[in-house]
Amino acid sequence: MTNPLAGLFTARQKEAARRDLYARGLRLCGEYLAARDGRTTVRDTRLAQAIGVLTTSLDAPSADPFDALLQVGERALEAGGDDGLTLALGVAETSTGIRQRSKGAWRLRGRALDGLGRDDEALEAYERHLALVRDGEAAVEVTRRVDTLRRRRACLEEAAALFPGSGAPLRDLIGRPAAVAAPGFAAHVRARVAEHGVGDPAVRRLLDLYGAHRRLLERPGLSDPLLGGSTPIGVGGLRGLVAGRTVCLVSNAPEVAGSGLGAEIDRYDLVVRCDSFRVRAEGTGGRTGLHAVSLRGDAPWEGPSWTQSAGIRLVFGDPAAAWRRATRQRLVAGAQEHVGDASLRRPLSDPALLGDAGGRDPGASTAFTVLRLLDFLDVSPRLDLIGFDGPGRLRPREAEWVMDRATHVDDSKMRIALR
Repeated sequence: MTNPLAGLFTARQKEAARRDLYARGLRLCGEYLAARDGRTTVRDTRLAQAIGVLTTSLDAPSADPFDALLQVGERALEAGGDDGLTLALGVAETSTGIRQRSKGAWRLRGRALDGLGRDDEALEAYERHLALVRDGEAAVEVTRRVDTLRRRRACLEEAAALFPGSGAPLRDLIGRPAAVAAPGFAAHVRARVAEHGVGDPAVRRLLDLYGAHRRLLERPGLSDPLLGGSTPIGVGGLRGLVAGRTVCLVSNAPEVAGSGLGAEIDRYDLVVRCDSFRVRAEGTGGRTGLHAVSLRGDAPWEGPSWTQSAGIRLVFGDPAAAWRRATRQRLVAGAQEHVGDASLRRPLSDPALLGDAGGRDPGASTAFTVLRLLDFLDVSPRLDLIGFDGPGRLRPREAEWVMDRATHVDDSKMRIALR
């Protein structure tokens, strides 16, 4: 017979442990803020706001503060630096203590350990996350990162085996933080080159492994460097894909999702969507012929992967180095048939395309950027916007540009025609 008092006692013990873990998380936040000594950045402000939300949720008896705790960890990762990463790790450890089967907590823990260069521990945390994820597509970023960490480890293991008599120091670097492993690997390479010369086949292989290891430290490897057969396209390639086709640019506005325009939208030859769109077939239509996205923030390569299926994917962003890194890390093999190359990354400011004074605004919306590009190509017999008639969908100057060129407006179908 079950003793109800024993069950009640156990439940209270668990609740007390849970409160202690939240208190630990809040204490870590306080220590971080105290150490900042008034030095704040925009990212620190967002982190402080997240800590405020956590504090409020802890004071509300009916609230579940777990999501607020995870958000503090995410904002700590954004803040960066050793102190931000250390706070993120502390929050992640607290989170996995509260809920051992939380996918988000194990992912946060892996990212924090990864940022601190603790590869083996990061790999273990990422694998715990993957074991809890049922939808493989949702875990594509973690899967890619796990592959990168494993390949880095494999480089060290093979390099150590090339010279068994002198490979012990290199084997000791396996599992060490990247900040320690990288210079140690470099020292090993210099010593073997001096000892055997660059003509030695084993030394040549060692140099290849060192180069691969360095590249994997700087950017993650792609499981499919050819992106599943996606074809890079420039201006000419895009013109050829758009020529003669009717085009519809669909807003992400909730009014469109709640409309009954889906079938009509899908009748266009090319349906264009922007940024983090969501498809609700009866309102937005179900097809995506072109997906345009703009890179924002100081580290745009850290955003979610572009897993939505699309015929063409255009990524807008500057500078070139950030654009290259973001496309390398966020494009997903097989998710698109064509990918815009670097010649299409900044159409509003590129002298070879639009390049006018009004197009140099880095804050231009993605919708306006792709619209201007399609208008510039001037090869579509019909170019319509759906759902951009309401306030806030475009910036005031962008909306003014659209209305100055509109040939027809149909309020009943939220349609603005430019052709």
